[in-house]
Amino acid sequence: LSALCFLLQLLTIALFAAFARYSPDSSPSLCSPQLNCSWRNQDSGPQPHRFRDVHLQALLGFGLLVAFLSRYGPGSVATSILVASVTVQWAVLIQGFFFSLHNGKILVGAQSLVAADFCAAAVLISMGAVLGRLTPTQLLLLALLGVPLFTLNEYLLLRLMGVSDSGGSLTVHTFGAYLGLAVSRVLHQPRRDTRTEQQDVGQQPDIFAVVGTVSLWVFWPGFTSASTAGGDAKAWAVLNTYFSLVGSTVATFVLLPVLCEESPPRLVQIQDATLASAAAMAMAGEMLVTPFGALATGFLAGLIPPLGFRFLTPVLSSRLKTQDSCGVHNVHGLPGVLGALLGTLLSALATADAYGGRLELVFPLVAQGSRTVVDQALYQLCALPVTLLLAALGGCLTGALLNVPGLRSAPHPPSLGSAGLGEV
Repeated sequence: LSALCFLLQLLTIALFAAFARYSPDSSPSLCSPQLNCSWRNQDSGPQPHRFRDVHLQALLGFGLLVAFLSRYGPGSVATSILVASVTVQWAVLIQGFFFSLHNGKILVGAQSLVAADFCAAAVLISMGAVLGRLTPTQLLLLALLGVPLFTLNEYLLLRLMGVSDSGGSLTVHTFGAYLGLAVSRVLHQPRRDTRTEQQDVGQQPDIFAVVGTVSLWVFWPGFTSASTAGGDAKAWAVLNTYFSLVGSTVATFVLLPVLCEESPPRLVQIQDATLASAAAMAMAGEMLVTPFGALATGFLAGLIPPLGFRFLTPVLSSRLKTQDSCGVHNVHGLPGVLGALLGTLLSALATADAYGGRLELVFPLVAQGSRTVVDQALYQLCALPVTLLLAALGGCLTGALLNVPGLRSAPHPPSLGSAGLGEV
């Protein structure tokens, strides 16, 4: 691990020295040149509050999500910080080559770090599916392989297809979840997975869930709106996300006592519902959901994790041989699919009368007349199978590479549970 970190950091520094330069203008974005993205220039400047919300959310919201398993505990947080540190550097380079390469140089701005943190969030979601079954070295390699796959999916959806997914329902939540599940399936070990099915969830102190849940409530609206269009569309994303969080939390208290006979639900279960609502609202946040639509979507998304953990997870484990350590399928995957379907519906219903001048901010190709709303909805819908296919194929390839003999053995649980990188 030490040698790999040393070599990766030297390589990254060399690549930054050769290619990375600060952008003299506004922060580079993922918007396609053929789209009329003049609205992106409305938000020129460093915008530290955007980066702050996204960065804190990536480390707190996603980092502490992997801490509730008592067998792994704080060690998983230490490993997630390491993975995030490597991922952000690697993502700035890979995304720069795809989106902001000018005259052989990568132009780096505040939005570059926001996009890199989105990528880190997707990698941490993938990590949640295989937590406790991979060594830190394998997790670093998962990040190195996951970043190009994540960036390729972004390039296909945002630039080539012109899909609106500012909050990452597909690019972050769905892609990250199903990439991790595919890796988990390839790395399946029947004897070992049977021994580690019980994750001892109830023994870990809830302090991690407390901090994680509060950070989700405080910073998630800023996370969802960080890459949205300017003006009122940004306000829509914040308000829709907040209403969605409210609805999902109530759904947790409605369903969990019925399914699990628990009253009240534990904080980690509220954290799952909060993440699910955010995943469902990420694509549609900047669209005209309306307050009641956001509340209804959040309520539906909040029902997915308890139902999934009760009925779907055992099926995935027994029939498909997929071990999902942190339940990313229920918390990120299925809610992300719900968000994609909601975004498709809202795209088909978008009209100039309803959106006014905001139509150019959310659906620039429709505002220009290059597409009809039906065309845009079809592109939004086609983005779902594209993401699932790329995540599945990329996960299988990544799992096969991680399955080489020298990397296959996972760490002994006590070692990983104590510090993640060393002994007690």
